[in-house]
Amino acid sequence: MYVYIVCVCVCVCIDPEAEVIALSPRSLLATNRFICEVCNKGFQRDQNLQLHRRGHNLPWRLKSLASSDNNVQVKKKVYVCPELGCVHHDPARALGDLTGIKKHFCRKHGEKKWKCERCSKQYAVHSDWKAHQKVCGTREYRCFCGTAFSRCHQLLPSIFLKAFYCCPRLNKVDIQKKF
Repeated sequence: MYVYIVCVCVCVCIDPEAEVIALSPRSLLATNRFICEVCNKGFQRDQNLQLHRRGHNLPWRLKSLASSDNNVQVKKKVYVCPELGCVHHDPARALGDLTGIKKHFCRKHGEKKWKCERCSKQYAVHSDWKAHQKVCGTREYRCFCGTAFSRCHQLLPSIFLKAFYCCPRLNKVDIQKKF
């Protein structure tokens, strides 16, 4: 049975049978969660550790996507944020996968390690920083007075407010023609 919650025009499907998992901030920020007991080498995924264990001639196992027992139902897992004041701390607003909760925790509660050299904006998730680097400075909107804006909606108030003060050569007729 599923319960549907509608919040700000977004439908969230919550499985009441799902297993709620609360990880510590330390485990969410850890880069290598799976450690080889022989050489102490760390891995981000259990499958990578299992393949590594073959090199030590240790027993290893790989999980298959299709369960061998068709009668066994795998419980769905949902992850809650460890921060008490966070909206995703509530099991009803839990996130559905481990990667999602890791990125959420880093973005909202983690240290912002990567900084854009052009605009000084800071990011906690490396992929967000890389995506920003590709578009930073490429979209530029300029006011008649020379002020640059990164977004069009920031430019429009500048034009209407400053046009009569810092750009005296413009008059109402010119502004109406441009828009």
